[in-house]
Amino acid sequence: MTKLKPHLSLGGIGVFAVLLLAVAPLVLTDHWLSNLGKYCCWAIAAVGIGLAWGRGGMLVMGQGVFFALGAYSMAMHLTLETAGDGVPGFMVLYDPLAPLPAFWEPFRSAAFTLLAIVLLPMVTAGILGYALFKRRVKGAYFAILTQALAVALATLISSTIRETGGDTGLSDFKYFFGFVLNDPANRQMVYLITAALLVVCLLVVRQLYRSRFGELLVATRDAEERVRFLGYDPANIKLVAFVGAALMASIGGAMFVPIVGIITPAEIGAAASILMIAGVAFGGRASLFGPALGAMAVGWGQSSLGSTWPEGWTYIIGLLFIVVILFLPKGLSSVLAKFTAARRGPAERPAAATTPLQLEEATS
Repeated sequence: MTKLKPHLSLGGIGVFAVLLLAVAPLVLTDHWLSNLGKYCCWAIAAVGIGLAWGRGGMLVMGQGVFFALGAYSMAMHLTLETAGDGVPGFMVLYDPLAPLPAFWEPFRSAAFTLLAIVLLPMVTAGILGYALFKRRVKGAYFAILTQALAVALATLISSTIRETGGDTGLSDFKYFFGFVLNDPANRQMVYLITAALLVVCLLVVRQLYRSRFGELLVATRDAEERVRFLGYDPANIKLVAFVGAALMASIGGAMFVPIVGIITPAEIGAAASILMIAGVAFGGRASLFGPALGAMAVGWGQSSLGSTWPEGWTYIIGLLFIVVILFLPKGLSSVLAKFTAARRGPAERPAAATTPLQLEEATS
């Protein structure tokens, strides 16, 4: 692992923050600003995938589960805000006299909703990760299991029409914690919150990458048994990264709802999870900015090509994914890294990777 230069990575985040928070609202129309906000939601989830997969070696193909926990928590609160003291409109269609389901009632509270967005994914990922990592489940088995959970959750939501809206999902939100969503100023506020959360996630992950935990995470990915021999529990190291990735996916899902205005099972199933993975691989899963920029690029492709070629854009994304895996396994960020390294002199090139042997010498 090449350590991040503090001034370069922090400066890059600063430039990125200025572009998102200051430049974009000035130069983009409301439509494209809303689209950029949607890409930022996927980028937040992608930053977490970069932490778990790029540095931790865990191919998390079921991030749609945690994206859904945040998205449906937010959607339920916004739906109840719109309904006021009554029952949501889609429930009335099926049974005008039916009471509000018990698990919906707490989401009338804004504080409970925010806690649910944070705690639900952390608890779920903690239980799931503990059960899997302690049994040393990894590789293809881990990837298949996480993807199966995403499929199961999407199927469950599709089948519970009266409680969750089924395939049509939850939509027609009028308020966002008391602010009218139709107001352009409020929609810009929601975008700014989302962009700021993306910047915060980048700062947190940057700090993790440069910390002792980041070195242990890479060592666990590359030589798990050696790390165990040194006295560390790889399961606990993986668990922290997995829970962190789940929290970021939930935050991305929560902000996706007020920006897009709808959440359906199609946004959380296997296809959506694979699309997140494709964006991370495209940008460069082991870099700091690669996952976020890759996810935003894939999101732009989905919005642009999906509207002009709805049946064929997925083939382009698939082909792009194959090309990147075959010829650029470290993503497009590796091209920039090689170009920068080629322009440096030997004395300016980055230090060699931290290996498990070096980690062992440092602890002895």
